[in-house]
This record gives sequence, structure tokens and C-alpha cells, in this order.
Amino acid sequence: MGNAERTRFYETIGKEQLAPLWEVLHKLVAREPAPRAAPHLWAWDAVSPHVLASGDLISAEEAERRVLILENPAMPGQAKAVDTLYAGLQLILPGEVARAHRHTASALRFLIQGSGAYTAVDGEKTYMEPGDFVITPSWGWHDHGHEGSEPVIWLDGLDVPMIQFYGASFAETYAQQKFATNKPSGYTRARYGANMKPFGDDIEGATSPIFSYPYSASREALAQMHAAQDLDAHHGIKLEYINPLTGKSAMSTISTFLQFLPKGFTSRPYRATDHTVYSVVEGRGTVTVGETDATVMEWGPKDHFAIPGWAEHKFEAHEDAVIFSFSDQIVQHKLGIWREIRS
Repeated sequence: MGNAERTRFYETIGKEQLAPLWEVLHKLVAREPAPRAAPHLWAWDAVSPHVLASGDLISAEEAERRVLILENPAMPGQAKAVDTLYAGLQLILPGEVARAHRHTASALRFLIQGSGAYTAVDGEKTYMEPGDFVITPSWGWHDHGHEGSEPVIWLDGLDVPMIQFYGASFAETYAQQKFATNKPSGYTRARYGANMKPFGDDIEGATSPIFSYPYSASREALAQMHAAQDLDAHHGIKLEYINPLTGKSAMSTISTFLQFLPKGFTSRPYRATDHTVYSVVEGRGTVTVGETDATVMEWGPKDHFAIPGWAEHKFEAHEDAVIFSFSDQIVQHKLGIWREIRS
């Protein structure tokens, strides 16, 4: 069959909403992953003035959530930091309240700057300090408020692109501005945070009941691990936030990590299929992404950067560094498709 005959055939079957697999098979079943996202760094000194300026342009009440999206340059207009994950920087000013709502998307908060703000989840407040990791689970009522005196900025991370892929996005606004407080602050940590649970309590949800992980405890865990074990050649000291009831990921669709890279550490090249967003807490260094035409990103405190899945990368720490990250690794594990290469 000649090219003209094939073209006529394709036009004919197209009218019946049919298409030839052999023309697209190489894209559908590729030899290697081909993420759409590009490696990119959002430097704090460049982006933070715009985050603060947004507070003069729109109120928390008008915006519902006053956030500047960390938009990957390879996917403009799609509200994606990487292929499967959303990230944004949220600003809340003293005295403000971000109205209570809930949605099917799971969300995390990682505090970047300021103090005095809180997130309330299903009626329990947790006050946030820089480096704290907070979960708002799927379909959980949550609102935010600020009882301090300085602007507060935190990183939002959500699985919105995955929820949208499945066409399963729902949201609901609470009737009042705040969800009624029904538990004292720290209640869930007291109930589940000592590797114990109340007798007869059989709650084993997919999301950790401890929705707040203070940086003070997480940082101390990194320090103790660094003192007690050798560095991993690819990750330094890297710990995963977990659900204490199951020992599995703290979130059902997003894996979350905190890692320590000591000054002078240079990692071995590494690649994995999960798509990852990073937030620098302490220290400075570089990450080199790619083998040929590599992208070199210099990072420092409060910077954020994205590394697409299957992109080879290596870190170099110029100072002792602590980095928070989140990825879709847990979903890939559940699907049985996660893969890594340690060079």
C-alpha cells in the first residue's frame, strides 16, 4: 500500500474515530520515560518579592488561597511544577484567615518563612515554624490563619495533576469561615506520636493521623542518623516521613523526604522514575541534571527546584545542607512501575 493509499485509509477510519496504533506505538510504549517537565530552579531572592507583593493586590478572602504557582517552563498554563505534581508559594498576612474548604486532592504545607500562622485540619490547629511539614488529607476540612505579626510564606504541594488525570476532582466550601475547633493543638501527636495508639483504636487510614511533623524533631533525627551511619553515596542521609500506624508513606499519593548533605559531599549520579520538587532549608550547593547539555542549578536557603523523572542528577554541597522534597514515588510503587539506577 502506497503513502497516498495509507493517507486515504487513515482519513476514512478517522471518520469512525479510529486510529492506527502502528503510527504512535513508539510514543505510547517508549524505550525510556520521556517526561514533559524540564529541570528548573525558582530562586528565593527572585520570587519572594512577588509573593509579598501579591498581598497588596488581593486579599486572602478574595483569593481563597493567595498562591503564586511554581510553573514549570516546559508546561506553561498547566499549573504543574513537574508532570504529576503541583507546587506553589502561599502568603498569609497577620490577622488573615483562609476560608475552610476541602477537596479530593491531598496537600502538604512546608513552612518557608515567618511564624504565628496555623493550619487547622478537621478542627485541630497546628502552629507552624520554618521547616515544619503539615498534611491536609484528601477530603479533610482545613483552614489557615495568622495570629502573629509578620508575613508567613509556605510551600504548597498537591497531587492535583493526578486527580485531574482521573477526572475525580471534587471540592466543597465550608459554611463558616473556620471549621469549628474540637481538639486541642497537639492532640493527634499526643495520641499517635509515641509509637503507641489507644487500645481499641483500629484507625489505619492511608494518610498519617499525625498531620504535623515539626522541623525540630526531623532535624534532630537527621543529625542522629549522620552521627550513627555512613552516608549513602547518592543521597547523603535521607529520611522519609511515614504514617506511624502503618510504617508506610505519610501521604497516600505523595512521598515526602528530608535529607542532609554535609559540606563537601558530592553524590554519585542517580536517576529514578518519580518526579520531584525540592525545597532548600539550610545550606548551599549545586545540582547537575542531565548527561549531555547538562543543566547546573545553584541552590541556597529557601530556593525551590524541580527534577523530572528519569533525569540523571548529582548533588554537591558547598555547606552543610538540609533539603525537603516530595515526589510521586508512592503512587509509582503502588502501580509497580517505580525504577531507579544508581551509577
